[in-house]
Order: sequence, then C-alpha cells, then structure tokens
Amino acid sequence: MKKRKFMALALSCVMVGSLTACGGKDTGTNQTTADPAPASTEKAETPAETKENTDTQTAAPADAAQAAEITLWTYPIGSWGDSATVDGLIANFNAVYPDIKVTVEYLDYTNGDDQINTAIEGKQAPDLVLEGPERLVANWGARGLMVDLADLWTDDAKAVIYDSVQNACKSNDGVFYEYPLCMTAHTMAINRDLFEAADALQYLDEATGTWTTENFQKAVQAVYDSGQAAVGVVYCGGQGGDQGTRALVNNLYGGTFTNAEHTEYTANSEENVKALELLKSMDGIDFDASLVGGDEINMFCNSTFAMAFCWNVSQEKNNLEKINFEVLPMAFPSEDGRPQLCGGIWGFGIFDNGDPAKIQAAKTFIDFMANDEKQAIESVKASNYWPVKDLGNIYEGDELMTEYAKFVEYMGDYYQVVGGWAEARTAWWNMLQQIGSGTDVKTAVEEFVTTANTATSAQ
Repeated sequence: MKKRKFMALALSCVMVGSLTACGGKDTGTNQTTADPAPASTEKAETPAETKENTDTQTAAPADAAQAAEITLWTYPIGSWGDSATVDGLIANFNAVYPDIKVTVEYLDYTNGDDQINTAIEGKQAPDLVLEGPERLVANWGARGLMVDLADLWTDDAKAVIYDSVQNACKSNDGVFYEYPLCMTAHTMAINRDLFEAADALQYLDEATGTWTTENFQKAVQAVYDSGQAAVGVVYCGGQGGDQGTRALVNNLYGGTFTNAEHTEYTANSEENVKALELLKSMDGIDFDASLVGGDEINMFCNSTFAMAFCWNVSQEKNNLEKINFEVLPMAFPSEDGRPQLCGGIWGFGIFDNGDPAKIQAAKTFIDFMANDEKQAIESVKASNYWPVKDLGNIYEGDELMTEYAKFVEYMGDYYQVVGGWAEARTAWWNMLQQIGSGTDVKTAVEEFVTTANTATSAQ
C-alpha cells in the first residue's frame, strides 16, 4: 500500500479563500497522453431525485418541452471522458428535459483538436464542447465560431463565480464564449521515499507543499548525489504537459510568460533566461526532446524520475495502481517560496451552427449541468476537480482531494487567452529543444518571443 500524509484542511475554506487568488490555467488541456480520470464513485441521482432538483434551478433559458437534438464533444476532463459517467449525467438531464436528445463524442488531447477542426471545415461542428478558455475563447471564439453566452452570465452568476475565472471566460472585448464548471491548480510532485532516503526532505515544507529556488537546487543535488541520476526532466518532444515546463521556468526567479494585459509574450525576461540557464546547468535535470508530459508522468510513476513537473490530483488518481511509493505533491519552487501556479479552468462553449433551437437547447444543458443546485455538485465531481464557485465542501471525507486543495490558493495569472497561443505553444517546446541541444539560452528565448509575438500581431 502506498503511504501518505494528509492535511486536515476544509476544502470549502480553501475555495472561499481563493476567491481573489485563483486564476491560472493550463489544462488538463495539456496533459496530452494521460488516461481519463476514474469515474466518480458518487451514486448518480435517480430521475425522481433529479426532478426534485429543478425546484432549486434558476430560470432555464429554454422550455423543458422543447424538442431538439444536440451533440456534445468532450475532452477527457476527469470522468467527463468516461461514457458510463456521462451517460448518468445525461440521464439526470433527460429526467428534467426529456425532449432534448444529447449525443456525445469523446475526444482526447492527441487527436481532439484535429477532429474538431475537420468538423468545422466540413460545417459539422458539434453544438457543445467541454474544454478550456484557450480553445473556447482564444481560439474558436476569437475566430467568430462560438455563440455569445451573455444570457447565461446573469448578475447572479457573476456574483458567485470567481472573478479570475470570469475574466478567463471572455474575450478581450468582453464577449463570454465559455460558461465554467470546474478548475484545478497544476502542481509538480516528488517521490517522497527517494527524497527521504537522500535526506532531501529538509529542503522543503511538506505542510504547505512549497520550497524556495535555493532549496530546490539543494534537494535535487542531494537526490542526485544519492545515486538517482535522473532526478527530473525538461520534456520537450511536443506541447503535451507544457504547463509544467512553463510554470517551472516562470516560478524559479519570478518571470512571466505574458504581460498583464495578455497582449504580448514576455518570456524573454532576465528572470526566465536565468531560470533556463539554471536548469541547463543542474546535475540530475536533463532536456529531453523525445518525451512529452505524459511520458514524464509514466516514468515518474515507475520511479525512473524522482520528480514530475506535469502533475495534478487527477494524475495521482489515474495512476494509483502503478505507484509503489509515497507521492508528495509540491508547488513549483520560487525565490520567496510563494509560487504562482498554472491552473485549469474547464467549461462549456457552443458552436454557432446557425440553428436557434439547438443553441437554446445547448444553453439549457449548460444551465442544468453548471447551475442546478444538486446537479452542479455531481457535474464537478465527475471532473475530479473543484467548482468555480463556492458549493461547500463537496469532497468531505476524500483525503486525496483535501490534500491537493491547498494548492488552489497559489493559482496565478491565467494567460492562455493571449493571441497566437497555438503558435506560441509550438515555439515553446522548439525553444526548449534548442536549449537542450546547446543553443545559447538568450538567443533561443528571443527567437521564441519573436515567433510568438508575430503570431499575436497577425490575429
């Protein structure tokens, strides 16, 4: 059995405390090769129970008697990638809205974007998509393909959904292309057994899951000196899991990836150059162009690496059966020990396929899944993440979720809605490959910023 220490932390307190602190993201979006999280163990509501829930709903945007057939395409956001779980959620919906038929297509992060792009080109885009702002807002929304969801963003909704989440769900000109459901903070993790054997635990704070850049260096060196040659890896074979490498670089010396207005890439700062130079010089940390985030996860779980930069609570849940050591989740190291984590925000967007009835039915589906008092809890639990508004301690008694809840307060700026995002992600791992192959760090970073900002200005 894998041993573990747990924080006695009330999730609801963390979420309330993070009302003004949360805001980052990069997804699940970027956990390209990770398996879907296991299905929720919560019992699905019966039709009678679900019918009772409608008494607590706000006014639905559509009539329950409306007949429509809509399609939902969902990326593997926890158990939203599991057909049995989603079938149960849709059964709850149909108990209230029996005349709206929902057909589901399950995507992954390897081919999902290509499938949607092909559908768009063929004028067969899905009605609904469950994903994050970097796709719904910064990509398809910016291209004029999505429906304005302003009528879902009522004053009541704006009053309870965290401000930073609201900001991520709308374009620079204020159009809401996403209605959010859940969020998380992406972390890194260490093999606590290896760190303990190397006497490296002294360099981190287990209670808060934080450490300084100086102590990170000391810990890595201690693990390396103990005989663990592969302590960690800067994977750069593609964009999968790139939120981990970005967070690592930005946190080490307080650099940023974009400006505060999300109009320009700023990864060429002195702080980021210094961070990349540090990583390139460290024993036990290699740049590997053959690996992406999913590969790193697998190799961390089989103890090839002593740490993982592509991690969050879903990764631990997904891999529990593979791990025979104690996982200690950690925030990324920073000079002052106060990290700024990348986060994930996921929700629904609607493609404008020119059919008002389908659009209205899709809004009804979103409203039920995200706003119904009881159903919203089940919808969020299916994601294995946390709600974007205070729903109370929905994971009471779940020690693993409680342990990871402490990282939500460290969520930093959600910058993934900047223009040219797709091109910037490609340029990022190309830059890391160049550095790994010996290119001067400053030269490679300047090339990255030029490429990324050129893509931004072209939009």
